[in-house]
Amino acid sequence: MPKIKSAKKALRQNVRRKKLNLEAKKKIRRSVKAYQGSLKAESKEEAKKSLASVYQSLDKAAKRGTIKKNTASRLKSRLAKKINK
Repeated sequence: MPKIKSAKKALRQNVRRKKLNLEAKKKIRRSVKAYQGSLKAESKEEAKKSLASVYQSLDKAAKRGTIKKNTASRLKSRLAKKINK
């Protein structure tokens, strides 16, 4: 455990950030699974709606720094390709 005041604060910040990052990643995974499920249902309208929620969660995570911007772009591109097949 840290003894210095600034190190204690840094530990608190790290714990808080880790929690937010894990929540954001879970949200991305849930929305991607929902999107893939809607692709299997073969309803293009439903798939487009779920794709929009995936985009939103990826953009928020990239903006916050949870994932990198190019990673978000790459994932969005790959998911968009699947809807057009």
